Amino acid sequence: MPYMLLIQEPVGQRATRTQAEGEAVFARMLRFADELKTRGVLRGVESLSSPREGAARVQVRGGKAQVLDGPFAEAKEMVGGFFLVDVATREEAVAIARECPAAEWATVEVRATGPCYT
Repeated sequence: MPYMLLIQEPVGQRATRTQAEGEAVFARMLRFADELKTRGVLRGVESLSSPREGAARVQVRGGKAQVLDGPFAEAKEMVGGFFLVDVATREEAVAIARECPAAEWATVEVRATGPCYT
């Protein structure tokens, strides 16, 4: 069953790192993704840029679209990236989240995929 592991990190956290520290953290995440590929459970992975880097929110209400460009000042956290894994149980997905290096500086939210009507 597919599970999404969402990396929820504090807004502005990345700016507290030096370039070298940021590259080291990113390298750790790449190694983690490679390990998941080797285990045969990784379906997809991406790192997301900061909301300051071209983010937008789109809503359509009453047939009218509203687009709000970032950054989004009210946000305390941002989705910094995700892993989509395919494992048999929620417990396996949680175990993978525990292994994720990002769990040391962010929250890794584990969500089962499924239809939005349930």
